[in-house]
Amino acid sequence: MKVEIQMTRIKSKFAETAVIAALTALTAITTMLVRVPIPATNGYFNIGDVFIILAGLWLGPRAGFIVGAFGSAIADAVGFPVYIPATFIVKGFEGWITGIIAGNSRSGSLVRPIIAALAGGLSMVAGYYLFEAFIYPMLGSKIPMFNITDPGAAFIALLPNAIQGMSGIAGGLALWKAMTASSQDLEIGDDQPLSGKHG
Repeated sequence: MKVEIQMTRIKSKFAETAVIAALTALTAITTMLVRVPIPATNGYFNIGDVFIILAGLWLGPRAGFIVGAFGSAIADAVGFPVYIPATFIVKGFEGWITGIIAGNSRSGSLVRPIIAALAGGLSMVAGYYLFEAFIYPMLGSKIPMFNITDPGAAFIALLPNAIQGMSGIAGGLALWKAMTASSQDLEIGDDQPLSGKHG
C-alpha cells in the first residue's frame, strides 16, 4: 500500500514538473515570437504573460515563479540580455503573487482568480516601471550597459506595458478556465458508471 502511494506521488510530481517545463517553454517561445519594440526604453511588448498568469492560477506560486522568471529571462537572453535581471525578478514575482492570491481556486467562483490575475498583471507593470524609472538609471550611472532608460521613458512605456498586462490577464484567465473545466469534466466522467451496451 505504501509503495503504491509513493508511486502515485512520484507520477504526480513528474507530471507537474513536465507541465511546468512546458509552460516555461511556451512563455519563452511566445515572448520571443511576438515582439513589438518600445523604443523609449529599449524594451518590447510581448504576450508571454498569458502563460505566467496561467501557471500561477493553475499550479500555484512556485510554478508561477519558475515559469515567469525562467521562461521570460530565457527569452530576454535572445536579443535583450540587459533586461534579464529586471525580467527575472518582475516576471517571477508576477507568477508568484498570482499563485499566492489564487490559492486553491477550484470552486465555481471567479472572484479570487480574477483578483489574483489582476494583481499579477499590475505587479508586472509596476515592477518594470520601478526598474526603468529608478533602478536601471541608478545602475547606469555606474555600469554603462544599464544606461538605457530614464523616468520619462519609463512613463511612456506604462501604456504598452499596461496593454501587455491586460492581455496576459485576459488570456491567462481564459486558459485557466478552460483547463479547470476540462479537468472537472474528466472527474465527472470517471465518477459516472458506464452505461449502454457491453461486449
